Amino acid sequence: MMSSVKVECAVKTGSLIGEGPVWEESEQTLLFVDIAGQKIHRWTSTTNQIQSVETADMVGFVVPRQSGGYVAGVGRSIVAVDWSTQMMSSLVEVDEDKPNNRLNDGKVDPVGRLLAGTMGKEVRPAEVDISNGLDWSLDQKTFFYIDSLSRTVDAFDYDSHTGQIGNRRVVYRMEEGEGLPDGMTLDVDNRLWVACYNGGRVINIDPATGVRLQTVSLPVTKTTSCCFGGPDFSDLYVTSASLGLDQSEKRQQPLAGDTFRCSSEWAGSQKKRELRLADRAVKGTVFRAAVISSCCCRFPLWDGD
Repeated sequence: MMSSVKVECAVKTGSLIGEGPVWEESEQTLLFVDIAGQKIHRWTSTTNQIQSVETADMVGFVVPRQSGGYVAGVGRSIVAVDWSTQMMSSLVEVDEDKPNNRLNDGKVDPVGRLLAGTMGKEVRPAEVDISNGLDWSLDQKTFFYIDSLSRTVDAFDYDSHTGQIGNRRVVYRMEEGEGLPDGMTLDVDNRLWVACYNGGRVINIDPATGVRLQTVSLPVTKTTSCCFGGPDFSDLYVTSASLGLDQSEKRQQPLAGDTFRCSSEWAGSQKKRELRLADRAVKGTVFRAAVISSCCCRFPLWDGD
């Protein structure tokens, strides 16, 4: 069991739906999106400055690109983002037969594939699945995936050479009061940290045993996602949402929509885990490889010399 955790507001944006945090070590910056606010934010920790790019449609995720700039999921399009000019160019459009869908969470796998999920545009639809958190085990043989409305964290066997998945199974079932599982990250002990939407917490679970090891409480209920960052990758950054709160709840949660930094004596540096997100290249060769569920598709992208 770890020592007590210090939780503080790190980035004040009052996002409608803050999501998808990614740490960039070279610049000591935190990337994240405001889905409903239609913005990509870039916070520099050394200066406490925030830069933002408007996306003109809901933006589900943003990831760094080795050749420069970023790749983001905007509406139903995966786009290249030139940060210096704030210009975007479409790489591919998905779910062309489902105009009410949009891209949601997305991440880069250990060899450079971008995996991205889709969902209906409703904030929290009642009858369709919501593709959310993604991550991979340290040995790259297991892919972890969250379908929020199933209230489970699932695992698949993963072939890093082909990107193929199989053998889906549940590694954790949310307990009463924990809310919906949303975004997640994995630490150097191969344990998952899962943000709990409407649960006001991040839970640390051991996917090998299905046991919850730690609960980090936040001063907001709509916690959405998390990643490790900071100079030694020992800070856990947690995004949150304000959309859906009534006036009374907003008064009780003045920090809703902000991003929090949680500090403690975490076990080991997270550096090796997070760096792959910034180092993998995405140039624009795209194809649909497979379907994880009705709402999550994989789109491998890579450098094509």
